[in-house]
Amino acid sequence: MSIRRLRSDPKTVGDVNLVTGELKNLYFKRLLPIEKHYSFHHFHSPSYEDAEFDNQPMVLVIGQYSTGKTTFVRYLLEEDFPGSRVGPEPTTDSFTALMHGEVEGVIPGNALTVDAKKPFRHLDPFGNAFLNRFQCVQMPNKVLESISIIDTPGILTAAKRKLSRGYDFPAVLRWFAERVDRIILLFDAHKLEFSDELTRAFGALCGYEDKLRVVLNKADRVDSQQLMRVYGALMWSLGKVFRTPEILRVYVGSFWSEPRQMCDHHQLLEMEEEDLLADIRNLPRNAALRKLNDLVKRARLVRAHAHVISYLKKEMPTIFCKESKKHNLIYQLPLIFTKIQQRHRVPAGDFPDCTKMQEKLLGQDFSKFKTLKPSLMASLDKLLTSDIANLVPLIQRQDLRKKSLPGVLDGEFLGTFRPERYKKDSLMELKKSGRSGETDFVEWAVEKYKPKHDEVFFNLGPHGGKLSATKVKEWMTTTLLPNSVLAHIWRLSDVDGDGMLDNEEFALAAHLIEGKLEGHWLPRELPSHLVPPSKRQSLASEDKE
Repeated sequence: MSIRRLRSDPKTVGDVNLVTGELKNLYFKRLLPIEKHYSFHHFHSPSYEDAEFDNQPMVLVIGQYSTGKTTFVRYLLEEDFPGSRVGPEPTTDSFTALMHGEVEGVIPGNALTVDAKKPFRHLDPFGNAFLNRFQCVQMPNKVLESISIIDTPGILTAAKRKLSRGYDFPAVLRWFAERVDRIILLFDAHKLEFSDELTRAFGALCGYEDKLRVVLNKADRVDSQQLMRVYGALMWSLGKVFRTPEILRVYVGSFWSEPRQMCDHHQLLEMEEEDLLADIRNLPRNAALRKLNDLVKRARLVRAHAHVISYLKKEMPTIFCKESKKHNLIYQLPLIFTKIQQRHRVPAGDFPDCTKMQEKLLGQDFSKFKTLKPSLMASLDKLLTSDIANLVPLIQRQDLRKKSLPGVLDGEFLGTFRPERYKKDSLMELKKSGRSGETDFVEWAVEKYKPKHDEVFFNLGPHGGKLSATKVKEWMTTTLLPNSVLAHIWRLSDVDGDGMLDNEEFALAAHLIEGKLEGHWLPRELPSHLVPPSKRQSLASEDKE
């Protein structure tokens, strides 16, 4: 089932809209008034807006320059995007948000901050130095119908650490880390270097380790012994930076759509590739649950913040020695956190970073703080204990109906072929591309290459005039193309959707593979000049029915 067909299901659309509407309602009517009352936005992140509930899940791709960030994005989309450039030197100096749009175009950063339909309005405080390095690329790409991707500038190495970006790079990363659904951190298996800026970037990601996925890229360019050593060194370095009891998952692979170099651990790279793609593929299913989880985390932080602010308000003198008392309270903030934990049973993990809170408090007027308001706190407790819990069954029902991402992220080639899933969609796409009987008059572009492909076809031992999926897979994998690319070629070639290839479909598959090996992009849908002649007749009869 394609994303387009999924969206036409009124039950699914109704559930999605209902969940989003309820989350908005809980935030804007219950949580936002408490945030405003206790000046939460002066200390922590800005308030949510409609776009942050309505937009698609976002994936943030970060790493040092030349680790393959832009190539990784192209691998997911399987097409170039405006402004992309790949090279061994720092080629990406901007944050680029890749989002779906019917018409391809680029929106500059300053325009994005005034667009209420985009979730970037609160980036305005970072100033022109950042906004001049921020843009949104809109494309009619199927993958972008379900997720948005943020490509980032390459993190500078130690040799370039004195260069200034002109804006607070770690703060921008933290802003995105708070709002995205997945963070992909790439390392190059050839040059594992931890620079000062990379360490500061890690600091910006602390607290969001649950969203983080680490990728050791270009692993086909090292042998197995070198890979084992690099992997161990990376795990050791990450353990020093992210001091959590859980071990970060590190994916080993070569994430691009070109043939890999043959190596001893080739099968390992294929398995790791599918694991990571499966993780990304499930983001649309889990988007509503992630938004609910973020809302719960925010509500718990608001509760802890309200107790801190009201405590500071009560401890302030009415007339004399206000300034000295203020500084004394700021100094005693760790002790105040402990008192609130014991008195109000607020978990220690709900409190903000103490040092950052102390820095924020220095510029605040404590006399303007508000004392604890029982009605607001009761509303907040009800939100956390019952209102959010009532949404979970609705989200679970919605998740059962949602499907994974289309296109390059479908991993059908790795498992059992399920032709019934694609047959109807394939015929519909062919009808659109071929315009029914008009396809009969178009010359088949593969015809002149078919004799050499037929030789391979009959050497593979077809049964009943067709090759099974298993035999085709064994032959396809010898090309060393990534499995996700081979899966796309299979879907284009199995025109009748029966899970096998006849001689014409096999010739089409071989033709597409040759084109890919020569560096051409694969078509998203099968154009009329590639439709096998025998399938055009069946297409015409299907169209009449």
